[in-house]
Amino acid sequence: MTRTVQVNDREKTASRLLSSSAKNSYDPEVDIDWQAPLAEDKPYLPLHRSTLYGTPLWERLTEEQRIELTKHEFASIASNGLWFEVLLMQMLLKDFYHRDPRTQHAQYALTEVADECRHSTMFAKACDRIGAPAYGPFRILHEGGRILPAVLKGPSAYASILVAEEILDRIQRDQMFDEQVQPLVRMVNRIHVMEEARHVTFAREEVVRGMRECNPAQRAYHQFMTSLVGYCIIKALINPDVYKAVGLRPATAYRTAMENPHWWETIRWSGEKIMAFLDEVGLVGKPGMPLWRKAGLIG
Repeated sequence: MTRTVQVNDREKTASRLLSSSAKNSYDPEVDIDWQAPLAEDKPYLPLHRSTLYGTPLWERLTEEQRIELTKHEFASIASNGLWFEVLLMQMLLKDFYHRDPRTQHAQYALTEVADECRHSTMFAKACDRIGAPAYGPFRILHEGGRILPAVLKGPSAYASILVAEEILDRIQRDQMFDEQVQPLVRMVNRIHVMEEARHVTFAREEVVRGMRECNPAQRAYHQFMTSLVGYCIIKALINPDVYKAVGLRPATAYRTAMENPHWWETIRWSGEKIMAFLDEVGLVGKPGMPLWRKAGLIG
């Protein structure tokens, strides 16, 4: 059963978020100095968040190679964040299509789409500026993503948005407060974290409202679909091709990363907040448990 979680009136929440967006929004084209030099001695992620940290492969890398690896891991995470935001925008527009555009709720959905367009541009420019590919997801996930906006609806659509946003938010907050991380990366993350806070509020309330209206069969459907998307998001974070940048065989290095307890601890840590919420509203249940466990978000 969905537990009692208080939410505000839909229009009141949307009105507040629209006001916040008008006062506190950023344009990465003008708010980030893309010409500023990169710091050669600073990593692009905290070193202990690298997928290979603590493994024998990590010990064999020089300091320069470790920094280079974090550059490509950052590019993989950023470009996969971009991929999911494109899917998110489609889901928001599909929801908007059926709503009265005069409402504050519908107008905030459009405002969020505008935010996500800027974020996608920002992530793309960041990959280009640091000289790394926009890796994106595995081919099968890229192709499968085409159908996601069509099959996701209601609470699982907004819950899927939350899984992606809140996992990235936890990772990015870790980076933005670490003064050892590249200044460009910290600024990109700061902008994304500040604006995504509004999106999280919007999506959380939609999940709560939707789950209150579900019968047992609908609840099981949303539990499974949310876990499926959560599993795909975790699998998409790191493209195996990142390891080529430091002379490692992608298959070998990726297998090492996927067996690395330090990396799985990072995954578990990144999902703590969102998994607690999903459990609270009734979206963590038997249909999705195998996938949550495979994703490393539940022990």
